[in-house]
Amino acid sequence: MLDPKRIREGEEVKDGLCKRYDDLTVFDRYLELDKQWRMRQHQLDIKINQRKRQSPQGKPTPEQLAMLKLLSDEIKVMQDDVQKVEGQLKEVGWLLPNIPMPDVPEGKDESCNQLVREWGQLPVFDFDPQSHECIGESLKIFDFNSAAVLSGSRFVVYRGLGARLERALINFMVDFHVDQHGYEEILPPVLVHERALYGTGQLPKFREDSFSISDSSLWLSPTAEVQLTNLYQNQIVPESDLPIKLTASTVCFRKEAGSYGRDVKGIIRQHQFNKVELVKLCRPDRSEDELEMLTHDAEAILKALALPYRVMKLCAGDLGFSSAKTYDLEVWFPSQNKYREISSCSMFCDFQARRAMIRYKCSSTGDVGYLHTLNGSGLAVGRTVAAL
Repeated sequence: MLDPKRIREGEEVKDGLCKRYDDLTVFDRYLELDKQWRMRQHQLDIKINQRKRQSPQGKPTPEQLAMLKLLSDEIKVMQDDVQKVEGQLKEVGWLLPNIPMPDVPEGKDESCNQLVREWGQLPVFDFDPQSHECIGESLKIFDFNSAAVLSGSRFVVYRGLGARLERALINFMVDFHVDQHGYEEILPPVLVHERALYGTGQLPKFREDSFSISDSSLWLSPTAEVQLTNLYQNQIVPESDLPIKLTASTVCFRKEAGSYGRDVKGIIRQHQFNKVELVKLCRPDRSEDELEMLTHDAEAILKALALPYRVMKLCAGDLGFSSAKTYDLEVWFPSQNKYREISSCSMFCDFQARRAMIRYKCSSTGDVGYLHTLNGSGLAVGRTVAAL
C-alpha cells in the first residue's frame, strides 16, 4: 500500500502509474475519496469541538441536555459517514500498485525489458532437441494421464526417478541457501488467512487467480512469499535483527487465470507446483543492495546446475503489482530455442510492510518506521526439472 501522504502531495505517484499503464481511473477515484474523507473528518472535528465548548460546567439544564443530545446525534451520523468514506478509500487504496523505482526502464510489456547479463554457453546439438514433456514421458518420470484422472489439466504425477529428482532439487536448493547464503529455513503452513494475502498484495487484485477454501477464511498459498513475509505481520522488529533472511520450500497453488492456451503441455505452468522461496526484510537504505545480493543468491543455483541463463530488468509495464523493481532470471530451453522465466527477484520498498504493518525500531533514535521487503524464487523447482 502506498503512503497516503505520498499520493496526496506530489505528481510522483501519478507519473509512476503512468509508466505502468495509461488508465488512472483508480488513482483519480482515490484522490476524490481522500478529498471527501478529509473534508468530512474536518467537519466532524469542528462538531466535536463545538460539543466540548458547549458542555456545561455544573449540572446541565433540560435545555442544555437537549442541545447536547442533538449534537451527539449529529456527531454519530457524521462519524458513520466518515467511516463509510474511509472504508471506501481503503478498498480503492488496496488496488493501487507500487510505484517503479527511477532506474526501472519505461515500456508497456516484456519487449521493453533490459538485458543485464548472461551466463553459460548455450548448448549446440546435431539433432533437434525434444521438449521436456516428451523426454519426461519417454523416461516414464512424468505421468500426465494419471494426473488428469486424479485432478484434471495442468497437473503432473512424478514417478520413480522423476519424484526423486524433484525431491533432490528441493533439498539441494534449500540447503544451498541455508549453508552458503545464510538464510533461515522455515517450514510454514500452506493454508493462509485472507489478511496474509492482502499483506503481500495478492488480494484483492488477484482474487481470481487464487484458490479459496469453501466455508473458511483460508486460502491455498500461491507462493511462500505470503507466509514468510507475514511471519512479521503487525510486529516492530529491532534494527539489530535486520536484515532478516528466510527461505522455505512449499507447494504453491495458482489457478493460472488468463493463461488459457499458454504452456498447456508440460510442467511450465501448473495449478500445483513446488517452489523454493527467498524473502528478505531490511532497512530502507539497504534494500537496493539486498536486491542485488538476493538475485545473485538465486543465480548461484543455476550456476551450480550448469544451466545457461540471463538476467532481465523488467520495464514498468511488466512489473508485478507489488514490485518497485524486478530482475527476472530466464533459463535456456533448447527445444523452444528461447529463454524462459525461472525466478523473479523483486524489491517492494515499504509497499508490503504498510499493508501488513511490519515495522522496525531504529537503534540510535528509537524511531519506528516501515521496513522494506524483498523476495525471489530460488528456484521454481518444476521449471528447473524442465530445464534440466
